[in-house]
Parts: sequence; C-alpha cells; structure tokens
Amino acid sequence: MPVARSSPPFLPGLSSSRTTIPTPFPLLLSLNPSSTSLPRRGLIVSSPPPTRRLLTSFRYPPPLRCSSSMPAHVSIAESQAQWENCLSYSRAFWVSESVIAWNVDVGDGCCCLYASQTASLSVTDGGIQGHDVRIEIKEDSEGLPANVVEKFPHIRDYKAFKVPIGVAVKSMLKCQLAVAAFSSDGRCRDATGLQLPGILDELFSYDGPLGACYSADAVTLYLWAPTAQTVRACIYHDAASAEPQEIVELRELNGVWSIVGSKSWEGCYYTYEVCVYHPTTLSIEKCYANDPYARGLSSDGQRTFLVDLASNDVKPEGWDRLTDEKPSVLSFSDISIYELHIRDFSAYDQTVDPDIRGGYLAFTMEDSAGVHHLKKLSRAGLTHVHLLPTFHFAGVDDVKGNWKGIDNKMLETLPPDSDEQQAHITAIQNDDGYNWGYNPVLWGVPKGSYATNPNGPTRVTEFRKMVQALNHIGLRVILDVVYNHLQGSGPFDKDSVLDKIVPGYYLRRNASGHVEHSTCMNNTASEHYMVDRLIVDDLVNWVVNYKVDGFRFDLMGHIMKRTMDKAKDALCSLTMEKDGINGSSIYLYGEGWDFGEVSQNGRGINASQFNISGSGIGSFNDRIRDAVLGGSPFGHPLQQGFLTGLMLQSNGHDNGGRDNEEVMLATAKDHIQVGMAANLRDFEIADRTGKKVTGSEVLTYGGTPVAYALSPVETINYVSAHDNETLFDIVSLKTRMEISVDDRCRLNHLATSMIALSQGIPFFHAGDEMLRSKSLDRDSYNSGDWFNRLDFTYNSNNWGVGLPPKEKNEKSWPLIKPRLADPSFKPDRDHILAAVQNFVDVLQIRYSSPLFRLPTAKAIQDRVRFHNTGPSSVPAVIMMSIEDGHHDNPELPQLDQTYSHIVVIFNAQPSEVSITDPVLSSKSFQLHPVQVKTTDDVVKRSSYDASSGCFTIPPRTTAVFAECR
Repeated sequence: MPVARSSPPFLPGLSSSRTTIPTPFPLLLSLNPSSTSLPRRGLIVSSPPPTRRLLTSFRYPPPLRCSSSMPAHVSIAESQAQWENCLSYSRAFWVSESVIAWNVDVGDGCCCLYASQTASLSVTDGGIQGHDVRIEIKEDSEGLPANVVEKFPHIRDYKAFKVPIGVAVKSMLKCQLAVAAFSSDGRCRDATGLQLPGILDELFSYDGPLGACYSADAVTLYLWAPTAQTVRACIYHDAASAEPQEIVELRELNGVWSIVGSKSWEGCYYTYEVCVYHPTTLSIEKCYANDPYARGLSSDGQRTFLVDLASNDVKPEGWDRLTDEKPSVLSFSDISIYELHIRDFSAYDQTVDPDIRGGYLAFTMEDSAGVHHLKKLSRAGLTHVHLLPTFHFAGVDDVKGNWKGIDNKMLETLPPDSDEQQAHITAIQNDDGYNWGYNPVLWGVPKGSYATNPNGPTRVTEFRKMVQALNHIGLRVILDVVYNHLQGSGPFDKDSVLDKIVPGYYLRRNASGHVEHSTCMNNTASEHYMVDRLIVDDLVNWVVNYKVDGFRFDLMGHIMKRTMDKAKDALCSLTMEKDGINGSSIYLYGEGWDFGEVSQNGRGINASQFNISGSGIGSFNDRIRDAVLGGSPFGHPLQQGFLTGLMLQSNGHDNGGRDNEEVMLATAKDHIQVGMAANLRDFEIADRTGKKVTGSEVLTYGGTPVAYALSPVETINYVSAHDNETLFDIVSLKTRMEISVDDRCRLNHLATSMIALSQGIPFFHAGDEMLRSKSLDRDSYNSGDWFNRLDFTYNSNNWGVGLPPKEKNEKSWPLIKPRLADPSFKPDRDHILAAVQNFVDVLQIRYSSPLFRLPTAKAIQDRVRFHNTGPSSVPAVIMMSIEDGHHDNPELPQLDQTYSHIVVIFNAQPSEVSITDPVLSSKSFQLHPVQVKTTDDVVKRSSYDASSGCFTIPPRTTAVFAECR
C-alpha cells in the first residue's frame, strides 16, 4: 500500500501523521486502457473501474545493470547520492500518448520508462529499483511531431521516443514516473523524471463544469485532477469549526472528480484533500487545498466558502439593473484610465467612516473627499477606474484585528530626510494592512481585507456595491489581473493551490523541471490547456458576476497570445439577452514586455507588444514614457529626457557632450511624436534628419522599432503608473536642483497634458493630477499607508515623509536625501489645486472634440500632422495639428460639429518660444475655450498671428488652439 506524507495541519482536526492511502485503482496490471471511449466534453458522474488485464503483450528487455561510468575514486555513497538526485530533475517530457521527448543520445543502447504507484523509485549502481512497471521506449528517427514542436518550441531539438501501443497510460500518470537510458552493455547512463503537461492536455483536456454548481436541491463539486490517486472534500459548518462536519469521497471520470452533495452545503466551507504524487518531494503527498474555482473564502483563506453568486441574497439593491445604467462608452478610443489602489483611496480620508476606510464600501460614501474628487474627474470626461489587484492575494491578513500599526503622529515629527520613518514602516510591513496585491493565491475571489467581514458572503456583496457606486458616478471599472504567476507552490505552502491539485502542471518549468521565476515567482503556463481555460473562465466570472468593464493584465507578455485572443472572444460573445452583459464593451490591455523564458516566442507566440498588434488588445507604451522623462526605470536615475531638461537645463549627468545631447533630445522628440500618433506602426512622420519614415522605422536606442500598434486602441500612453517613482517624484529627481517648485509643477502639468491629448488611450496613475509623491520611493508595493497615502483635501502631496524604504531605494539615498531636506521642493496647497485644475482642463479639452480620440489608424494618418520637425526644428517643442473635414478639405469626413482644425503645442523649454508655419497661416485659430477660462494665467499668454502663422507659447506650457466652424 502506498504511504503518503500529509502537509502541515492547517486544517484543524485532520491528522498530519503518515497515512496509509487506499489503492484507488488497479494500477499497472493492464497495459491496455479500457475499451470504453469517454467524451472530453461534459461530465458523467460515475464510471466502472478499468478492466484488469495481465501484461502479456509486452516483452521486457533483459535485466539491466545501472552504472554511471563514474571514475573509480568516487565512493559508493557519492555514487548513490548522484543517482538519487537525478530523479529530482524532470528533463524528459511526455508530450503525447505515444511520444516522450528527451534530450539524450542512446546510440546502440535503449531507453525505458518506469512507474511506481507508491513513489518508490530509486536509482543505484545496482539498478533502478521500486518500479511496478518497466517499459522499453524506442527512439523515433522522424523526430518530434510538428504539433509537439509548435506547442513546446523550447524542446524542438529533443529526441522522440515512442511509447508502445496498449500501455495503461492514464493509470501510469498517477504514479511516480522516470525514464532511464542504457548503453548497449546494459549500464545505466542517465535517468530523470518526466514533465506531463503535454500528455495531460492530450488525454484530459476538459470543457465541462468545474467548481461548485448549484441547483434547486443539490450542490455538486467538480475538480480537475487527473494525476490524483484519491480526492476527498472536507465540509465545515462554518469558518472556525475545528472538525469537519462531513468528509466525502469524490469519484473520478476521465480526470474529473465529482460528488453531488446536499443543498444544505450552501453557506458551508470546504477544503479538498488530494492524494497525489508531487515531483518536488518525490513522494505521494496528502495535500489540502482550496478549490481552484472558489468563489468565496474563509477569513484565513484556507477554506472555500460555498456561495451561489446568482442568489438574490448576495445582490445589492438594483444590482440586476446595473448593466442598463452603466455610463456609455461609444468606442474604445473614447476610454481614459485612472489607476487606483483600493486602500490608497480612503485609508487617510477623514471624511470616510473609520470602519470602512481602505475598503470597498468607501466608494459608496457619496460625500467623501475622495468620491467628490472622482466625480470631478468623471464630469471632466474620465471614463474608467483601474483598480489594483482585488482578488485574494497573500501578504495582507484578511482579519484587520491581526494587523500591526504605527503611530503616525510620531512619524510626523521626524525630519523629511530621516531614515527612521522607513525603519518603522519596514519593521511591520509584512504584518500591516498594506500590499499592492501582485502575489495571487486565488484569482476568482474578492480580497477579504477590503471587506468589513472577510467570512461569509460580505466580500461579494460589498465588492458589488463598489462597482455599482463607481458606475453611478459615471466611471466604469477595470480590474488588475495577475495570471502570469502565483504566490505559492509545492505541497506544503499555505498559499499553494493549483500546484497541490495537479502538481507540475499549472506552473511553467524549465528544461530541468524546476519552476520558472522570471516574473518574480512561480510562473504559470497558459500554453497548457487547463491553465488557459482557468484564465478565460475567471475573466468571464468577474464580468458576469461582478459586472466589471475591463481588465489590465500584469506581465501580459508571459501569457500566450492564444489565451488573450480566446479571452477576448469569450468576453465579446457575452450578450445582454443571454448573459445580461454587453461583452463587446469589455476592454483588455496589459504589459506586453518580452523577457524571460517566453521571450522571442520561446514557449509559443506570447502576448508581447509586437505579437499582440492587430488583436484590438492594448499594451503599455513605454517608449513615450522614457522619451518624455528620460532614461528608463532600469537606467541611471539622473538620465534626463524631453521634459526634464535634457540639453537645456542639465542636472550634471554626463550624456557624452552637447552634440550627443542634441541628438538624444531630437530622438526623444521623434519617439514622443510617434507615441502621440497612437504608436502606430505605419504612421508617417519626418524624423530628426528630415527623412520621411514610418513609426516602425523609428528605432529605440536598442534598435527595436518604436511603433508596433495597428490600431489606436492597442496603445496605452502613460508617463506614470504604480511601478517606479510617481510623476512628480521623477520630475523632482531628474530636473536640476536649482529650478523652482513652480517650474517642477508646470512640468508635471505638461507631462499629463502630453498623455491626455495624444491619440490612443491615456492612462494616469492616481495622484498624477495632485502632484502625488511617495517621498521618491521607486517601488512602494509594501511601503505601507505612510508612503502611499493620497490626500483628496489637497493639503499635502506627501513629499518629504522620510527617506523611502531601504530595500529598493538605498543606493539612490545620496541623490534623494538633499532633495527631501530642501524645503523649496515641497509644493503647497495652491500648487496642488492648480495641478488638479490643469488635469481637469486637459480632460475637458480631450472630450471637447472627437479629433483627440480618432478610432482608426487611417483616421490618424489622414488627419494628424506634426510640424516643427527635421534638423532645423526648435528643440524641446512639439507642434501637432488635427484636421477635420471642412470646405477647404472636403475629402475628409466631418467628425466634429464644433471645430474644423486643432493645433496643440507642447513647449518644454524654460523660455517662451515662437514658431511659424506657413501651412497654418491665414486661419482663425483661437486659444481653446477651456484654456481661455482656466485659472492658469500663464497659458492665457499663448497667442496666434494669422497673417504669419506664428504661434507664441509661454515656457513649460501646453497650449491648444482651435478653429471654430
């Protein structure tokens, strides 16, 4: 009988001692699977056990003696340790029912496949021991099939070994597996474990129900776990019960385990007990895990709550009408996005009830300072709020009573450049209530720490109330989803879920079988069918059950493009008649960075910036960010850019001399202009040399094309996000220390206006419009409320609250300290109010004309022009015109009933500039009505002379001129 080790007993009342597991199937007595062919789609609840057959059709190879050809001086103990260690690797791939891929040369020797139901395999000089079955597999000279190479391009050069017909493959997959190569004289040359996703996808891909399904008289559980030997569900009456009220065995059919339970289960909690071989321990483990399709949780996150999301009991008043009441968005090109962390929004808002600060319900407080601010932005035209992770993540206890805190009054007495604040914050950073949330545990459940009660259905109801409240003030809701990695892995980690259910399947592994960590931890493998399916199902869950309006994909480039396309299709197929949702209004975008094991399509065609073009899915445009601000988040912090003083007001950083700075500034201008034309691949401009080029022919410093988009909705333009320093902080860091805070504030205005008035979709980090500071923290994911706070009363921007946390910022402290210590760097309330008004102004201008939101690449190519280009152009000034159809240009369709022509000029120079363009002479341009009425007296000095076509723009100013019909 197999022996299993149980995981740490985080389930009260369940033994943690070694346990004897009953044999769940007549393992390996048959080389022929049952003749019954079961469907992959749908689910039959029960099936008879497979037929027992003798191994009569297979001829074993002669007895083999394992020898590693080791030098004579290697001791027996060392030899045995080396052989035992080889099974800790999984360097072979069982890619289909008939093919195993392994990068080994057997020559005149042979290769064998081994299985042990009790995980007893061991390799010694005396041979491979502990197997229940040994099967010879022969090399296929034709190599790996084309479909295998397409699915697993990283093993394209591996040898193919054929598995004999009639092997009881499905039973073997529940065992410890290994392959070994032998020389012609019978000596063992190599051995390793196997990676199984290929064959699991081929044999067990499944599209039927998963998770908990509710009917009038039953609750049915379904779990996909094809490698499990047994599965039981432990049912608990409540979240705190020490002992389960019921333990039930699930039955398996073709990899799916299920049980029909009592209707009384609804409102209870459950945990799965899965007995399964785990490659990280080389043992059969008894794993306790949540349901991967959980829709509710207990407060400790260790039990799945049985909640029917379709029940009226968890719907706020008016919930079923919400879809009809959502703010309208006619086209994705009309979208603008405001990125916000739920806790940041209200943790310091004294106008919010203390019991709901930092949580979902804070958005329902109509008279709070934060909600008033959002209403102001909504009235100006803002369409979407992007919420940082809201699913169940690790790093924050859902029980608020367990949090540790800091005396803010004490912190406020410390100097602005002190290192004491960060020391106090980091001492409790893993025990407070703060984390961005990019450490996912379960994707389909709202985070409990944002609810007033993390147990029961409260988190569901309050999340829905938040969405409802935001919709009612005119804002649609985008969720930040993190499908590229998971917090936990292995059989014992309390945050591990998927890797306990089907070990080695959900997480992407390298050639040796170890989990990839290029995303930061436990990369997931969307190239595997059931991972792909789980992601798509989860997105549909959030749209149908929570009525959200879009998704931002963290590290989208680590997800396969096929998954993104399937997700988009699945969401677009949702209809009002069938689902109560207009799926065509759901917008998708993400980070298309191409790095790690997936780069250059290393694991299949991934959703990188270049691969995703043409899909209608957006990706972040880092080119415009870096050109505007200078350098990159990974470069020298003092590297200046178009807006921060490059060439014109040096901060002392060595850029290779004046001539090189001139080229850098002109190049940055080219990158920005392409970005302002929605980063379209085929948009034509005159570059810094005067040559006519397309966006894809303008290159970054690394030689990569700047432009990649085929549609304006595929470009997310931004200069600031939750990652890296805030906009005000980076401007304060990169500009020369001698300039005034007034000038830094104007540069902040200039940057937000460049994004707001570009084609494509503008994206803003919450607080950009209020000069938000994190005291120069470049990575505030775990820096507590202190460094992340927002003040919607506009009294403080949070500058100078101490040196930022040492872990991510210490090497820049010598640059940061003198800036924080200088009181002239800190803006006052008037500066903040001016920044808010400027942001409202540019939003109003964007939404005053459809010419700022052109929906197609052709419309942008036909209407958008850049002036002041080429080698004789005025540096650090961008001049853009957008033309509509009118009597002088009847070939263009008319889009704007008010304006026939718009000119926007961005002057990043520290002095006034005048620019003349004969093409724009004899027009009737006037300063845009919004800027005529603005409180910014500087922009009002902007002027246009019709006779010469000369525009005059004050320093560090964006001026918009419009020609009325």
